[in-house]
Amino acid sequence: MTVKPKRHLAKALTWRVVASLTTFIIGWVVTGDLDFGMAIGAADVIIKIALYYFHERAWYHFQFGVVKEKTS
Repeated sequence: MTVKPKRHLAKALTWRVVASLTTFIIGWVVTGDLDFGMAIGAADVIIKIALYYFHERAWYHFQFGVVKEKTS
């Protein structure tokens, strides 16, 4: 099985959109301040996309839960 780093990057990007929108909405609803919601959503994107990418790459180096297909 071969997984290219671009796949991990694509997963990180798409997940960050979903997760950061959630953070933005929660920040806005809780505080009632649209600017605060946007600020915390922007910080969330920048910080967590990098963290997710490196987390995903680290997991790729471990075999936990990976079953290799047998070739005939």
